[in-house]
Amino acid sequence: MPDFREGLPPIWADGLGRASIRSVQALTVAALGWAIVWAATRVPLVLIPVLIAMILAAAIAPLVRWLTGHSWPRALAVVAAFVAILAVFGGVITGIVFLVRAQSKDLIAKFTVGIDRLHAFLNSGPVPVNDTQITGIRETVQKFFTSSSFGTEALTGARTIGEILAGMVLMAVTLFFFLKDGAKIRAFVIGFLPARHRAKALLSAERSTVVLGGYVRGTALIAATDGLIVGIALVILGVPLALPLGAFVFIGGFIPIVGATAAGTLAVGVALISNGPVTAIVVLAVVIGANQLEHHLLQPLLMGKVLKIHGLAILLALAAGTILAGIVGALLAVPLTAVGWTMIKTWSGRDAVDGQAAATAPDA
Repeated sequence: MPDFREGLPPIWADGLGRASIRSVQALTVAALGWAIVWAATRVPLVLIPVLIAMILAAAIAPLVRWLTGHSWPRALAVVAAFVAILAVFGGVITGIVFLVRAQSKDLIAKFTVGIDRLHAFLNSGPVPVNDTQITGIRETVQKFFTSSSFGTEALTGARTIGEILAGMVLMAVTLFFFLKDGAKIRAFVIGFLPARHRAKALLSAERSTVVLGGYVRGTALIAATDGLIVGIALVILGVPLALPLGAFVFIGGFIPIVGATAAGTLAVGVALISNGPVTAIVVLAVVIGANQLEHHLLQPLLMGKVLKIHGLAILLALAAGTILAGIVGALLAVPLTAVGWTMIKTWSGRDAVDGQAAATAPDA
């Protein structure tokens, strides 16, 4: 092995000099990574839809392969899978809207009674809150909604809705082409690499696709279980908007660790206002129970072989994703981290080492 210290000035040839060179190299790589992240966050309207389309394509690809394996033309298989996904999402959103509209009058009536009940509970509860304090809070909220800052926020919200709609269209178009020409796009991108790295890059892409698909399908099953448990409990307890709230818990379940629990707090709030504190406590217990079921049974059973990442790494990825891109960053943080870890293991050969260690480990 050549000695890289030959030809270096003496000041760089000793241990401290080599450490300095390595530090400069590490800082250069870190600066390049920061520049890539900074550039990516400047175009979220393009980057985020493409990433979501990539993740969805990895999850839907097995359905396309199954259809093509049953003598379907690839174009027809892609169209069928694409339309099926759009129908599911559109059906869920349409169902939620119709359920909210159908129960709106009953909900308003229950909320009126619930607010009075909550007011009485605050006055006479374990920590009494007098009417003066309640009035002050209400006036503060009213001032915010009538202030110019709220108007600015409303305009920002309208612009955000327009960006979301544009992003959804871009995501749908990108998803279609990923499903139709995914192999060609992958070969085109890998073709820019040196020939000696293409085989490993292709293996990384294949393993990343498997990880992404397994993550999305496993997360969907876990989120559906959480939403079903909470939704059934809300129906039994007679809480308004039980099905939309269950759907909201399902959507929140795509954010690991905290998503379903955070979404469940809305169900607890609705139960508190419409049905009273006792029902709210029962709903809270159901949400906590569903959360424990997810962490101790569903996550290890459905995701253990796919998401081989420590819980601390997941929390840090969630925090970083939320800071960089808000709720969308939280949704994308864990799958992107899983893909990054898969690529690192593939390029470093750690997968092979782990496989040999597992094969030679003594049986317990």
